[in-house]
Amino acid sequence: MKNLIKIKGDASFRNFFRKKKNNNTSIIVFAKKEKFQNLLVYDAINKIFNKNKILAPKMYTENYHQNYIEIQDFGKETIFSKLNKKNNNKFNYYKKVIKLLNRIQSIKTKKIKNFKNKNYIIPKYDHKILVKEASLFCDWYVKDNLSKLQKQKFSKQFKKIIKQLTFNLKLKNNIFVHRDFHVSNLMMFNNQIGVIDSQDALIGNKTYDLASLIDDVRFKTSKSFKKKIFNLYLKTQKKSEFIKIKNDFEILSILRNLKIIGIFTRLAIRDGKRNYLKLIPYTWKLINMRINENKVFQDLSKLLNQNFKKKLNGN
Repeated sequence: MKNLIKIKGDASFRNFFRKKKNNNTSIIVFAKKEKFQNLLVYDAINKIFNKNKILAPKMYTENYHQNYIEIQDFGKETIFSKLNKKNNNKFNYYKKVIKLLNRIQSIKTKKIKNFKNKNYIIPKYDHKILVKEASLFCDWYVKDNLSKLQKQKFSKQFKKIIKQLTFNLKLKNNIFVHRDFHVSNLMMFNNQIGVIDSQDALIGNKTYDLASLIDDVRFKTSKSFKKKIFNLYLKTQKKSEFIKIKNDFEILSILRNLKIIGIFTRLAIRDGKRNYLKLIPYTWKLINMRINENKVFQDLSKLLNQNFKKKLNGN
């Protein structure tokens, strides 16, 4: 294809190109691997967003056979890049993002026709998926950092503890979850915030996206600032749910960040994307911060301290 400029990719198997035609631009999303998820499902979720008046890239053309779709171009400015500019009122941006999160969490659409005219139903984010995701920490990071015998012992205990943590979640699994809701996936476009990278959306716990946003491994904020954003979200919720929200937020933040350590290690080992390794120390810091806030993490804290004390304490 002519007039294509390769643009920065992400952690998935997709490649992105900016297509220029006259004064117009669009994005070509190319995916040979996992193309059902990365093309068909991605567009289906974007359709659900647009149906609910949330800005997400519209599809212009598709060539599934040739492994690509052409979608709307939201430009280059992410909320992440806005927050990194000096003299920006960070809190104001987060106010807008929390407003957007509330709108996403009010989505009731769970089924839509994809561009192959087949119904796509958003799957449930059940306990099995949470355990499987957190276990990526064992599959990649532990495997790379402990001996074979230590790994077996650690993994057995780890999975038992993680399973127990998922049973300690209090809120219902009935909310639209973007699953990668952080400031790098939010674009400023025509004075609105647009949502990208939504192909992994599931129906699950409302605090998962909140944890993605507040305990974001890519964007460092102080503990007091995190609390400020958390309280801002709480103001939009029922008082009767406050304790449940705090409990689930902390559990899902830790599970998500254990998963992230596993994924970033996998990206480095399997895919040669070693730049992700530099984000792991801050991910440990976030886990350490949350693990000391709730008695529910006693067993996990003990296990991680026995095996990864230096990492957990930032050494």
